[in-house]
Amino acid sequence: MNTAHESQLGKNSAYVDQYAPELLYPIPRAAKRLELGLTNTLPFLGADMWTAFELSWLGPRGKPQLALAHITVPCESTHIIESKSLKRYLNSFNNTVFADAAAVLARLRADLTEAAWRGGVVQSSVGVRLLDSELFDREPVQELDGLSLDRLDVACRQYTPAPELLRTAADEPPVTEVLTSRLLKSNCLVTGQPDWGSVQIRYSGAAIDQEGLLQYLVSFRNHHEFHEQCVERIFMDLWQRCQPHKLAVYARYTRRGGLDINPFRTSYAQALPANVRTARQ
Repeated sequence: MNTAHESQLGKNSAYVDQYAPELLYPIPRAAKRLELGLTNTLPFLGADMWTAFELSWLGPRGKPQLALAHITVPCESTHIIESKSLKRYLNSFNNTVFADAAAVLARLRADLTEAAWRGGVVQSSVGVRLLDSELFDREPVQELDGLSLDRLDVACRQYTPAPELLRTAADEPPVTEVLTSRLLKSNCLVTGQPDWGSVQIRYSGAAIDQEGLLQYLVSFRNHHEFHEQCVERIFMDLWQRCQPHKLAVYARYTRRGGLDINPFRTSYAQALPANVRTARQ
């Protein structure tokens, strides 16, 4: 079984420029989910939405081609794909000839789906969409909508996850609101390098104390987990401690190595957010 610490993260790696799907390194989701008390039935839906900003290959006449790739990994998949391995895999396209962009897309979809379900039954494929370079100027930049928690002047003293900071006004009428913060920061599980993100929390239920919620989000500052795992931890802490009727947690992390990862978890069926980058991405 692949583990995070056995991956190429934090290690010197030769970059291969000929197609090499074996570079993909899937890591089972199960161990981290077990820490949250999650086994077979998940209390959420959603996906991990990636943007690959560095994708290039050779056309039939040897001329380099390039595109942006929007990748959607379903959260029910058995594995996450370690980000450095995905970067190395994408670089293996650099000197590989493909007939056209459709051939590249088909290869990406097949390889990433196999990795996300490594050794198991594929229940839903990884989505891949390529954006031609001629359309790059249509890519918008937009901040997450909602009421910013960062406006609050709060004292922050805890920098490892502190779910006890979460509280609700159970004696007041229920609310439906969207809250955001740009102060989410955690650290890579393996290298300890900082991961910066913005988070959006959309819920219906007893009003969540906003000062406590902001302090809770800040408490991830020295925490070591991958992006997907942090978002699932935030979702479960809110779900269990605040007990909303509906809940969705969405984070957009700044890119590293030409990749950004944007996990989305929701308690109810809804369309995925548009994969639109924020200014920091």
